[in-house]
Amino acid sequence: MDTRDIRLDYENILMVKTAWYYYMENYTQQNISHLLGISRAKVINLLEKARQSGVIQFNIRQDGDRRMKLEQDLISRFGLSDVFTVPTGSTLSDLNESIAQAAAMYIIKRSDEGAFINMGYGDTTSRILNHLAMTAEKPLNMVSLTGGVNYYLPNAYSNVFNARLYLIPSPLLLSSPEIRNALRQEPSVQEVYRMIPLSSMSVVGIGSMSDDATMIKNGILSKNDLTVLTLQGAVGDILSHFLDKNGEPISVDQEQRLMSTPLDDLRKLEHVIGAAGGPCKVDAILAALRGGYLDVLVTDEGTAEALLQRAGA
Repeated sequence: MDTRDIRLDYENILMVKTAWYYYMENYTQQNISHLLGISRAKVINLLEKARQSGVIQFNIRQDGDRRMKLEQDLISRFGLSDVFTVPTGSTLSDLNESIAQAAAMYIIKRSDEGAFINMGYGDTTSRILNHLAMTAEKPLNMVSLTGGVNYYLPNAYSNVFNARLYLIPSPLLLSSPEIRNALRQEPSVQEVYRMIPLSSMSVVGIGSMSDDATMIKNGILSKNDLTVLTLQGAVGDILSHFLDKNGEPISVDQEQRLMSTPLDDLRKLEHVIGAAGGPCKVDAILAALRGGYLDVLVTDEGTAEALLQRAGA
């Protein structure tokens, strides 16, 4: 699915969401504007498009109804402010790309010019940043939530990159706790950490315990490390902090060497968007939801169904 297809699908889903809230939930246009982070004029335009396209025929078409039901069930089950689902792709790479494109458009639709947005470490967040670089029409400010600068620089020096980057100038995992602690005291690092709680939204990926995990592919952790973490009950990670099935942090030696925003601080941030999908990440996403780290989830329909099944919905 190319960028144009994803953009059209995003607009269609936004149109269905608007129609659902207006006709099925009896929200006002102003309520919908606030909930979806779009202008009232956009709400009116989407409702008109829904009428003209046949989405509204005294009921909402089955595909939109099914997707909205999934999203509403996830919102209700986990106390989220919003869920956005894309069709499940044929391959994991296609799926990650679709989720990244959808998340980038979700961010753009809800960001004012000059907005500050926190960005986590990982393959999906790197793809999101890449799409923001290519599609954002208004300047954005991106603030890194972790070390590992290489993952924040996909198009940073391209003339189409319409954002300013504020990076933590450090590797993700340091060689000793002493070096990590010393770097945390550097003015350039403290300056970025001071920006994080002031940003308007945060975007994080969710890592799995599979051999394809970003931290394995990048050589930050070994497969033996992952095996030990699994034996300790880890099911995935957020910002390279590993979680058990209930969303509680796993205490590991690497934590003392990790340059990353603490999970307690992540919980305090407003508008945290988690972007992840695929069968191997269901347990990790469920842990992130149970731990209360996310306000918004961008995923695929297959993962959304699996999450509800695992949660006993």
